[in-house]
Amino acid sequence: MLLCIDCGNTNTVFSIWDGSAFLATWRASTEHQRTADQYYVWLSTLMGLKGLELRITEVIISSTVPRVVFNLRVLCNRYFDCRPLVVGKPECRLPVSVRVDPGANVGPDRLVNTVAGHALYGGDLVVVDFGTATTFDVVDRDGAYIGGVIAPGVNLSMEALHMAAAALPHVDVTRPDQVIGKNTVACMQAGIFWGYVGLVGGICTRIREEHGRPMKIIGTGGLAPLFATGEALFDVIDEGLTMTGLRIINEYNKENV
Repeated sequence: MLLCIDCGNTNTVFSIWDGSAFLATWRASTEHQRTADQYYVWLSTLMGLKGLELRITEVIISSTVPRVVFNLRVLCNRYFDCRPLVVGKPECRLPVSVRVDPGANVGPDRLVNTVAGHALYGGDLVVVDFGTATTFDVVDRDGAYIGGVIAPGVNLSMEALHMAAAALPHVDVTRPDQVIGKNTVACMQAGIFWGYVGLVGGICTRIREEHGRPMKIIGTGGLAPLFATGEALFDVIDEGLTMTGLRIINEYNKENV
């Protein structure tokens, strides 16, 4: 079985692929102090609760937090007796090209989403990923990653608002009943929700104009379905896009050894 690991700044997602389907997906907070032994105990317990045998033979990792990769490598070596494939490392080949400024670094999660987006939906895409940052990844007709946009994430914006203004509380991210709030919480919720609806819609419109061709907009990340209720922002919502990308990259590297 293949273990796909997507490590972001806030959460790390683990998914089990048996060759035909993802059997289970789990999410944990990202902590660089977590040891390989702790990962194993946590993962093996959750697999046991699902009735899954711990028969991991392959692992692929995408991580925007370099400090956690060491312990994930130890996990693979010690408990699964395998060497993980790490997206962004020279030994990890991609089925798409990357056309950006020379020397520019592209986050591995963005490359993974590009691979999955092109494989599932073709070229001329914008992949909008709601994570710690809200990212917009532009996929050309041939599947190449050609750049994008990075904006503050929804939860990051809310936390900054709370920290910078002592009188403003923490609030949940939700669609308010109306734009004009009648109290502080409703005002904040309207600002966050409709502000991000406007941000996503506006940036995607400008990308389409600059690209010069019709483009599909793919939404992913936990908050994509929520913001899709505001306006018709996305052509497709695919919350499992990153895991699919990891699976495709792993298969591509096995076929092109």
